[in-house]
Amino acid sequence: MSTRKEILDPSKYWSESGIKKGLLYSEVLGWLDMGHARGNDIKKLMDSFAIGEASGNDYYDVRYEQTMAIDRFSTGRFKMWRIKRGRNIEERRSIALSMMMSTAVAFENWQSMPWFSWYTDSGFSAEDLVSDLFGFYKFMFPRIYWHDLRIASKESALRRWDYYGPIGSHKNKGFLPLLFPDPGDKFTCQRAPFKGQLPKFMTMVTPYKSAPDDVIAHPLNKIAGILAAIE
Repeated sequence: MSTRKEILDPSKYWSESGIKKGLLYSEVLGWLDMGHARGNDIKKLMDSFAIGEASGNDYYDVRYEQTMAIDRFSTGRFKMWRIKRGRNIEERRSIALSMMMSTAVAFENWQSMPWFSWYTDSGFSAEDLVSDLFGFYKFMFPRIYWHDLRIASKESALRRWDYYGPIGSHKNKGFLPLLFPDPGDKFTCQRAPFKGQLPKFMTMVTPYKSAPDDVIAHPLNKIAGILAAIE
């Protein structure tokens, strides 16, 4: 659940690599949760591919998960896929993107359930899915993205928050960005948030589509599902 006090001052950072968590507003991608966008989850997933490819086994399993913590209770969703060894880097990226996207949607839906909505408004919050996707590309193709993202000043971001309300009250169930025009810009048409388009650098990988008889990679649906534990 994101709050106003988490809005960052981008002028204090020379690149996104220095930001561990908090909110920024991008003129291209809308609100970004830099915790979601770290890409640590994708690094872990791609490490699993590398281990599997080096195992010598004909097939190997990879797992991707997203979790949240409520006090001492952790819960989330996960997916496991079985991969035929011999996948090149492009295929691994494609499979990883498919795993991330499907799990992220399942996780946001899980957060939206009535037994969690009393605690958090994070389910499908405007920034969640697009931040996950940015984290994927940020890890896969590392470089400084500040110019591409057109990050707004902290003052401009605060104006948006105060004018449109908390971002958790705006839901986005897809990976296209939800954009919030700056109400302080007299040349901007002040209207409700609207869907934008992804920049080209965030369309470089096509999600993998598996078939029921696919021998390259397929979900292990019987063990994909809910993750819950007491820490």
